[in-house]
Amino acid sequence: MNLFRFCGDMLHLSSILLLLWKIHKNKSCIGVSCRMQELYLIVFCCRYLDLLYEFVSLYNSVMKIFYILSTGYLIYLMQFKNPIRQTYDRNLDNFRYEFYFLGP
Repeated sequence: MNLFRFCGDMLHLSSILLLLWKIHKNKSCIGVSCRMQELYLIVFCCRYLDLLYEFVSLYNSVMKIFYILSTGYLIYLMQFKNPIRQTYDRNLDNFRYEFYFLGP
């Protein structure tokens, strides 16, 4: 395994866990963009399609599944879970991801 990839995976894992901890501790998602999380989920689902037809390693599969599920869980918290849902204001989330789908 590549050391740099492992360090990158651990940093990404810790950032997701830290974000989940912050949201659960404060019962608030103020400052977190749900639109960005939705874009992450789209990217992860498209990027990790190889889970359906190719097995690389258990570590690789677990990390990919964790990224997809944790991002989906963040979106669930922000959209459906009270009292966290009440702190999210779609009008203040001005991240414009529509431009990313237009292409170059």
